[in-house]
Amino acid sequence: EAGAEASPGSHHPERSGAVRSYAPTRHRHTAEVEQALEALGAPLRVHLSVTAIELVRGVLATTHAFVTPGVTERDLFGAYREACACEPFLRFVSERKGLYRRPEPKILAGCNVAEVGFDFDSESGRVVALCAIDNLMKGAAGTAVQCLNVMMGFDEGAGLGFPGLHPI
Repeated sequence: EAGAEASPGSHHPERSGAVRSYAPTRHRHTAEVEQALEALGAPLRVHLSVTAIELVRGVLATTHAFVTPGVTERDLFGAYREACACEPFLRFVSERKGLYRRPEPKILAGCNVAEVGFDFDSESGRVVALCAIDNLMKGAAGTAVQCLNVMMGFDEGAGLGFPGLHPI
């Protein structure tokens, strides 16, 4: 997730051990996120900050948005659960305790699932929305198979049921 083209910064010797903030503001996918939220009837301005790390497969997107005064954490839980209920490859993660209490790219390696979750600061109305994927499976290859399945009238999940390389 460090760009579509090879560059000196995308090679292993330069990425090894690095934590590089490459798009702290104005990330190129911000407009797409806002467009998707608008299509869902939830127009919000969002703020993406992207950091590249030494990770062969996987992405963790962190997005900040401010909700309308009066929106509660319970409202957000309901919205997330409703959105995930009808999507076979979208999993809502929200645990109070444990190692995997928020979306985690490591446990998604090899599967076509996107994990989503959030944290909410009720004082400021800020939602920190998280999404983790395996950027090969959910990002490209798995999405292509899923789209093919839908186009051909097959079961949407055909060939995509692998639980991942790091099951919990």
